[in-house]
Amino acid sequence: MGVIRNCLGACVMLSIFYLLDRPRFSRKKTKYCYILFGLLSGTTFSCWYILDSATYMRFSGLLSIPTIGIFGIYMSRDTLYLAFYKLTLGFYLLALTVFCGIDISRIFFNSNLWADIVIRILVATGILFFIALRVRKPFLDGIDYLREELDWFSAITIVVSILIAALVTYWPRNRTLSFARVFRIILLFFMSGVIQYLVFQVYLHRGKERRYQVEKELLETNERLIQGQLELMRESKDELSRIRHDARHHCRLIEEYINKKETDKLAAYIHQYREELESRRSEVARLGNETIHNILSVYIRRAKEKNIDVTVQSKVAGNIPIKDIDLVAVIANIFENAIHGCNMSFSPVRKIHFSIKRKGNKIVIQCKNTCSPNVKLKHGLPVSDAGGGTGILSILKVASFYNGEAAFSLEEGMFVVRILLNASREENK
Repeated sequence: MGVIRNCLGACVMLSIFYLLDRPRFSRKKTKYCYILFGLLSGTTFSCWYILDSATYMRFSGLLSIPTIGIFGIYMSRDTLYLAFYKLTLGFYLLALTVFCGIDISRIFFNSNLWADIVIRILVATGILFFIALRVRKPFLDGIDYLREELDWFSAITIVVSILIAALVTYWPRNRTLSFARVFRIILLFFMSGVIQYLVFQVYLHRGKERRYQVEKELLETNERLIQGQLELMRESKDELSRIRHDARHHCRLIEEYINKKETDKLAAYIHQYREELESRRSEVARLGNETIHNILSVYIRRAKEKNIDVTVQSKVAGNIPIKDIDLVAVIANIFENAIHGCNMSFSPVRKIHFSIKRKGNKIVIQCKNTCSPNVKLKHGLPVSDAGGGTGILSILKVASFYNGEAAFSLEEGMFVVRILLNASREENK
């Protein structure tokens, strides 16, 4: 009976974790891993029961928790804190199942073991159905917020609150049946459940608030880009008017050379005009990717207005499976921070070296700019007493969304940003 109850408890915890988890492997492979782990652990614990039933009855319940926890953490692609949250939730619901099975069978069925097992199965089935139908979808929808916000403090708070209630159920001692004891356990379960729910809501709210802030920054950045594009359009209109005006003079001169049959002078003039056109070409050639070209055009012009030397290398042609707003968030924020860093450096020579390349399914972005000597790095992120650094959070969010990386460093007086984006992120969705 002890083996059956512990196997049932392990199935409950594994099922809860599986329903609320985002596995690192495919769903099919994950199912096979869960089934294999369940069989191996069930066999091991059964052998323990056969060899030493006394110690098994006392400690198998508690030792099964870390065993399942290690397996669950390995199978999950979520953060360690989020895995702890799901494990403690599973432990909490398992403890609730055990409490219902033991005490209901004692009160109504004279401690019948089969009644205990049947009650546990019914309670566990109800819990799993409720999670699958009502909890799973909203939990997975908000899991990114939790993944970003949960920390050691929240994990410890949840674990302690759950253990207070769950250990009462699992503590290896004689359980006297009394109204006071049952009421005390119900109260502990209720309080620990409230604490867990409040922690969940608090960190979910914090995550949403932070995400809204990031979206606000993206909208502001996009607005600045649109304003820059409007300025470019106005400049292009003025440039077109100037070109039309000059073209009339060029045509008159060419007609004059043709009428006078001065072909040598005509050829020399055309050659000179071609060189003049070449010298007017933008430092950023017309790229295959329209969005990248437009972003770079706006910010190169802004940098040159502030007398900053800019060099750009761009080797991204055609369409890429990255949203335009995400490209804006990364490139525009990098360039804005680079311009700000050059301005705060007060150096007579201010430079920005920007490159963006595509290597297979990866987009590699690197920017080096002159920066203030006051810039420091804390936990790998830039911190400056002089201000600036806006948009770093937006860059990190986009890098995380595309399963990429973002690295910041200081090299020989230059602030260096390296971004790696997985261009196949959208294709794999």
